[in-house]
Amino acid sequence: MTTDRSDRIEPNGGGRMHPVVREVTDRLIERSRASRTAYLARLDAEAEAARERGPARSALGCANLAHGFAGAPEADKPDLRAFVRPGVAIVSSYNDMLSAHQPYETYPPILKAAVRAAGGIAQFAGGVPAMCDGITQGRAGMELSLYSREVIAMATAIALSHDMFDSSLMLGVCDKIVPGLLIGALHFGHLPAVFVPAGPMTSGLPNKAKARTRQLFAEGKVGKAELLDSEMQSYHSPGTCTFYGTANSNQVMIEVMGLHLPGATFVNPRTELREALTRAAGRRAVEITAHGDEYAPVGRVVDEKAIVNACVALLATGGSTNHTMHLVAIAAAAGIELLWDDLADLSKAVPLLTRMYPNGQADVNHFQAAGGMQVLIGDLLDAGLLHNDVLTIAGRGLDHYRSAAELKDGELVWAERTGGSTDLDVLRPVSDPFSADGGTQMLDGNLGRAVIKVSAVKKEHLVTEAPAKVFDDQLELLRAFEAGELDGQDFVAVIRYQGPSANGMPELHKLTPPLAVLLDRGQRVAIVTDGRMSGASGKVPAAIHLSPEAAHGGPIALVRDGDPIRLDSVAGTLELLVPAEELAARTPQGAPLTDAQWVGTGRELFEAFRRTAGPAERGAGIFALNGRAESLANGSPADEDGAA
Repeated sequence: MTTDRSDRIEPNGGGRMHPVVREVTDRLIERSRASRTAYLARLDAEAEAARERGPARSALGCANLAHGFAGAPEADKPDLRAFVRPGVAIVSSYNDMLSAHQPYETYPPILKAAVRAAGGIAQFAGGVPAMCDGITQGRAGMELSLYSREVIAMATAIALSHDMFDSSLMLGVCDKIVPGLLIGALHFGHLPAVFVPAGPMTSGLPNKAKARTRQLFAEGKVGKAELLDSEMQSYHSPGTCTFYGTANSNQVMIEVMGLHLPGATFVNPRTELREALTRAAGRRAVEITAHGDEYAPVGRVVDEKAIVNACVALLATGGSTNHTMHLVAIAAAAGIELLWDDLADLSKAVPLLTRMYPNGQADVNHFQAAGGMQVLIGDLLDAGLLHNDVLTIAGRGLDHYRSAAELKDGELVWAERTGGSTDLDVLRPVSDPFSADGGTQMLDGNLGRAVIKVSAVKKEHLVTEAPAKVFDDQLELLRAFEAGELDGQDFVAVIRYQGPSANGMPELHKLTPPLAVLLDRGQRVAIVTDGRMSGASGKVPAAIHLSPEAAHGGPIALVRDGDPIRLDSVAGTLELLVPAEELAARTPQGAPLTDAQWVGTGRELFEAFRRTAGPAERGAGIFALNGRAESLANGSPADEDGAA
């Protein structure tokens, strides 16, 4: 592919790197040196073997190979046995229940035709599960949601494990799907991976109206029929939900990491441009194999600078808090040890440049219309907040991503967007941000470490000090609200035993509407939990992902009703205001469900995940830091808990 840009790669688009971005990157490189070196050594050995043998399937025995294309169309079999055309794997999260993934139904034949036209041959290698947190909110299925990321990673590995492929096309959009696909792909780091988005649905009911109806329902002022009408007007057609939650944060980060084609992220489904970009993705997957001149293995694309770029993009857009875990897990899959400290330091330096619901009233379509990713990336590059000297699927240099895709006389072309934002209520330059620092912050204190998203929180609610009201289940809080037991009082809702080892760390987003009602009545209300609140975290201050979790004996298990708690997102502290000697004398209260109780909706199948899940600040996953075992075997130093 070509874009209208110079081939000369300046370190960051010609500007000067921000000192904090440079410092965080340098220490990330140093901290990860042993594991990343081991990871790249394995990648390079596999890449060299690929160059020497030709297409991967040529190494298979005759019986193995015959199995590999017995079901292929007869027209494809001569090419599959000829060992000339590179093989491209299609891995898809398609299902027709979920709007974000429904468009993928038509992608495989489009991609296969594009791959063939480019000189390759594509096969549908495997599907991965895709569950919707919007459907499972407050339901038992939500307790499988975070674990599904690991299942998706393993399913991706199974799809790629047949040694038939030289490149891959990854079809996924939402929540855990994209992180899972990327983690799986990074364990086959010598293979290029082109991520192929489906795009957001067109705008429906304005977000302010939707949120208002939800609060009215929580107050009992409208019924279920009115609420359902509102939701159906919001979520109305194929495509990603248009609010800026985890799904769309995924898409922003994947483009900034150089794994999408430039400008591919927020083009609506069922448009000519969307199909043209899909065809171009198929072509690009062929062009960047080890057998061409533009080799771009995913393990080289996702390096320390790309990880920092993703962190910066997340913070600059006020993205999903879920990615404080997903980015750690993705980095670990590439042999890179990202810490919350890195995100905390970047957050102080990266300004907030967008307002998208729940941080504003606009949606991602409005962001796209204002200039979208190309304006955002260009401005961050010019300010020295993004690394330009990175490898991407479009070529070397993030400068490629200043260019937007468009159709000209029916042909797909890329042209650099030289103007700034056309709507400063949605997208602003670094010189005039919505706030001087990012929308996500880290909290530390005697309760542990937590994450808070403040981009939608009013200034008067950034600091909350109030008595604790303790719940061991979100349904207990909802029942207390419905019974009027929370009316007329300030409190910090402590919802514990919601961590990855307790019950899979479900999102607690159903708590936002009722607590927002109390906030609007003038009560001071906040949340402290070892669970998640999702990319849809809103105006209620919420210290989430608290680590260590209650199930591991974290201090949150010592909190009693009435204990004063101070959540200070200005100072970055989270304190239980109880004398240390009194805390030392306490024993934990409450407990997670036992294995015998943790049944139904398939939850009993995930016992092994609960037992092995790491803490939130290490990615809440079950996989070790990639390359760590090799580095230890070679005598390289490593910390004691290098798990992701």
